Amino acid sequence: MNLLIMGLPGAGKGTQAAKIVEKFDVVHISTGDMFRAAMANQTEMGLLAKSYIDKGDLVPDEVTNGIVKERLAQEDIKEKGFLLDGYPRTIEQAHALDEALKNLGITLEGVINIEIDPAKLVERLSGRIIHRETGETFHKVFNPPAEGYDEKDYYQREDDKPESVKRRLEVNIAQGQPIIDHYRAAGLVHDIEGDQDIEVVFADIEKVLSKLQ
Repeated sequence: MNLLIMGLPGAGKGTQAAKIVEKFDVVHISTGDMFRAAMANQTEMGLLAKSYIDKGDLVPDEVTNGIVKERLAQEDIKEKGFLLDGYPRTIEQAHALDEALKNLGITLEGVINIEIDPAKLVERLSGRIIHRETGETFHKVFNPPAEGYDEKDYYQREDDKPESVKRRLEVNIAQGQPIIDHYRAAGLVHDIEGDQDIEVVFADIEKVLSKLQ
């Protein structure tokens, strides 16, 4: 099976990806892992990516696309199939992926799209607080400190503040929607309700993937 997994930050994509890989024995390809492996193995694209990263520059799309193509051409993908996680991030990358898969003779069979109301994700992502003295992390709703805790003893990172979280989600929605539309037009998207217990979400994914097998 050759799959993509998509969803906004905080939707539980990483958790579900790990479960899919374990249950269906496909190769998990995440962008970060790919970059690290390409640089460690000193592949042509890995060395090119390193030259940008070392200068503190953003890695251009053509290099990212090249690293993905290099990875998809490897033997384990032919044997097991893949679950691509964290790519494509833009519609241009989606078109590049289409082209790479076509050139490699690989068919994309499904896109798992984990959906959660963005307002709920703001609550989920902006609830993180950190204890000033110990650095221990808590969540105001899901994992609060002891009852009656003093808020002055805790702080929030800038990234975790509601305004920052909303902005991050808005950017992700703007970038992600054209990609979802692109794959939906190809009949590949399977929407999964993400605001459920982790095991229930996975059971829904399992039903979809069992039909694709």
